[in-house]
Amino acid sequence: MNVFEIYFSPTGGTKKVADLISRQFDYERIELDLLNAIEDFSKFTFSEKDLCIIAVPSFGGRVPTIAMSNIKKLNGNASKVILVATYGNRAYEDVLLELKDTLTTLGFVCIAAIAAVTEHSIMHQFATGRPDLQDKEELIKFSDEIKEVLKQAKDTKDLYVPGNNPYKEYNVIPLVPEVSEECEKCGLCAIKCPVNAISKENPTLVEKEKCISCMRCVAICPNKSRSVNKELLLATSKKLEKACSKRKMNEIFL
Repeated sequence: MNVFEIYFSPTGGTKKVADLISRQFDYERIELDLLNAIEDFSKFTFSEKDLCIIAVPSFGGRVPTIAMSNIKKLNGNASKVILVATYGNRAYEDVLLELKDTLTTLGFVCIAAIAAVTEHSIMHQFATGRPDLQDKEELIKFSDEIKEVLKQAKDTKDLYVPGNNPYKEYNVIPLVPEVSEECEKCGLCAIKCPVNAISKENPTLVEKEKCISCMRCVAICPNKSRSVNKELLLATSKKLEKACSKRKMNEIFL
């Protein structure tokens, strides 16, 4: 059996969770990065002997559109899958249900789902440092529970996950990173942008209508020359403070 760790992780939080879960399974581990704009995901066909872990962050309570576009190219072929939704301590809403519905249609068998809290990718004061030690212990415990399900070969066709269908309207926080004078135009951000919103010829130019506010460019810039407007960030933080301040817990569905 192979374990395929399939993730969309612009700022690294989702990959931390996916790594921790996948490493609990004693099989060969293969990574697929859904951020990879040049990968042909349609070439991946799995088998009933494989275990897939598909991890995505919540973008306003939905699966990021570019991540879903790449996921829809996969062929499940009766492989087992663990659904993982990460979120910045607000809510993950319809992410797990959207994943389950889509992956079932693609031929995957959904055996478990996990909702895990990670540090907010834009407003870092929310869930700072998560997944922390307590989170890691919980995620390892969740993985052990899933391994027991695999051993017992239980029927998992009716896996319950929370959410609503029709799903909520897709709506991300409209915060487009700005470029400072420190930018050396190395082009790394343009190469790594999952939606090609940054000009490769002149990385200081951004097509705002394409930007999905994933903060990939901010996270990887070697000179820290990209950031979100401080006034807009403060105003948005104030709106989310009540919803994001209390510690949310990780959840598992089997």
